[in-house]
Amino acid sequence: MTPTDFLGATGHRPWPVPNRPWIGVQIWHDLLFAHWPVSAQVLRPLVPSQLPLDTYDGQCWVGIVPFHMSGVRARGIPPVPGLSAFPELNVRTYVALEDKPGVYFFSLDAGNLPAVWGARAFFHLPYFYARMRVAVREDEINYSSGRLLTPAELKANYRPVSPVQLRSPGTLDHWLTERYCLYTVWREHVYRCDIHHPQWPLQDAAAEIERNTMARAAGITLPHSEPLLHFSQRQEVLIWPLQRL
Repeated sequence: MTPTDFLGATGHRPWPVPNRPWIGVQIWHDLLFAHWPVSAQVLRPLVPSQLPLDTYDGQCWVGIVPFHMSGVRARGIPPVPGLSAFPELNVRTYVALEDKPGVYFFSLDAGNLPAVWGARAFFHLPYFYARMRVAVREDEINYSSGRLLTPAELKANYRPVSPVQLRSPGTLDHWLTERYCLYTVWREHVYRCDIHHPQWPLQDAAAEIERNTMARAAGITLPHSEPLLHFSQRQEVLIWPLQRL
């Protein structure tokens, strides 16, 4: 699939794609959404005050999202060997501004140092370099990540356990995943980065999480309850430049 194949498919989006040129493309593989409910009282001091927290039935959620990428490139430039494929691991919650629900990242770990530098410089996102390993054996993914100089670690095995299903608007599964922008605050200014992709082809998932200190590194204590788990094998994504609001 090329970017033009899905750029015109927008019926699932909550708002139109930007009328500006996109600047980058990525392919996300073997992604796990692991979500826990966390109270707004816990998250409010950790999220910039300019960003209103988004809730589902009054509840905030924190997601830990491991995956690996390929085909990472800027528009008009072919993928560069050694720079276009690497693992990434996100810790996120959900905010909404100007009627556009999006993602706020507490951290983004990547196993590629130039990518970490570039994302920090051009997107003002809290990227960190980590030693990461992803092994795919049939339907099971063995994932490990350890951030350098900081005790932020994830070791997990996960797999899909149901057929692919497009989740319906209004459901929690849809609310957690169908997000088409991210927000960041840099030098007291709020920025939005729009993205576009087909609707998530989600599967229910199972996981054995051996170690997880990713949320703790962001100052968040996760509840002891089991996380809500979803899996997606592949997603192609277009990225727009930051827009100051």
